[in-house]
Amino acid sequence: MPIEIKELHIRVAINPPQSGPASSAATGAASSGKTGSSSNDDKDAIVAECVEQVLQILQNKAER
Repeated sequence: MPIEIKELHIRVAINPPQSGPASSAATGAASSGKTGSSSNDDKDAIVAECVEQVLQILQNKAER
């Protein structure tokens, strides 16, 4: 008898890597502009992928 999974909850926590206090100050000042824009680009890409997957799921439900 097959098992059907009706819901699946996935939780992910993403934390930036932590470095020592001396290297943190130097790295933070040097890469503050880069990190902000790439972080936003990453977030935008993740949101776009999530929206695409949700729309696909809704489309599959509508076909049933």
